Amino acid sequence: MKTIIAATDYAELAENAVDYAAAAIARQNNYRLVLFNSFTIPIHVMSKAVSAKDVQDLLDENKVLLEAKALLLAQQYGIEVLPLTTFSFVADAIKELIAKYVPELIVMGMEEKTLEQELLGNMTTSVIKKLHIPVLAVPAKAKYRGLKKVLFSCDLVHGISGQLLERIKEIALITQAEVEILLVNETVEELKEKGADPNVLRHIDEGLEGIDYYYKNIKSDSIIRGIADEIKRIDADLLIMAPQQYGFWSSIVHRSKTRIMASGLNIPLLSFPI
Repeated sequence: MKTIIAATDYAELAENAVDYAAAAIARQNNYRLVLFNSFTIPIHVMSKAVSAKDVQDLLDENKVLLEAKALLLAQQYGIEVLPLTTFSFVADAIKELIAKYVPELIVMGMEEKTLEQELLGNMTTSVIKKLHIPVLAVPAKAKYRGLKKVLFSCDLVHGISGQLLERIKEIALITQAEVEILLVNETVEELKEKGADPNVLRHIDEGLEGIDYYYKNIKSDSIIRGIADEIKRIDADLLIMAPQQYGFWSSIVHRSKTRIMASGLNIPLLSFPI
C-alpha cells in the first residue's frame, strides 16, 4: 500500500494539516497515513529534576495520545493510520521514516509568513529544502473542499520532468481539477532566448494529455506577487511548484520563490523536488 507521512505536534496548525492529509490524499487515493510525532520534553518539565521513570511516563502518555488520534482519524475518514512517535530531532526522524516507508509525500502545517521566516525559513520550508521528496505545506486556514483549480507555476528554462507531469496528471484525473500552467513575465519567444528547450511545451502537452489544462502568461514586476495575484484571480485550491535547489538556503538576493510562497499562502503548496 502506498503511504504518506503527516507530522503533528498536536498544535492547531499541525492538526489541520493532518486532517487535510487524511481527507484530500489518504481517503481519495486509498493511501496509508503514517501519523508522526517527534516528542520533546516540555520546558516546564526540563526546568525540574526529572527521573528516567518520569521521562518514560511522558513518552507513554504521548504514545497513548497519538494512538487515540490515529484511531479517530481512521474511523472518521475510513483509512489506515499508523501512529509513530520518536524521541529525536524532527529532521532526523523524518529521514528514517522516508527510508523505511518510501512515502509518496510528506504533509506538514505551514505557519503564516513573518519577516524572519521569509529570510530564514521555518521548519516546513527547511524540510522542503532538504528532502528529495514531495512536500505538501498546508496553511492554517486551508480546508479540503475538493480541488477544482490547480495552479502550476513552472520554470521552463530548467525543464519539467516527466515524473512531475505524471503526478500533476494523476491529481487532475482523480479530482477532475482544471490545471493552469503559469508563466510569469516569460513568453514562449522569451523562453527560447533564455535557452529553454524548444520542445518543452510539446513535452508538457504530451505529459498532460487527457486532462483539462491551459497556459497563462502574466506580466508582473514581482514573480511572487504575480503568482499570488493569479491564485486569487482564479480562486486556486492548490499551488504546485518545483523549486530550484540553488535558491533554497542561499543569499537574500536569491531567495527561493517556493520557500517565500510557502511562508505566505492561504492554499496548500505542493513542492516537487527536481
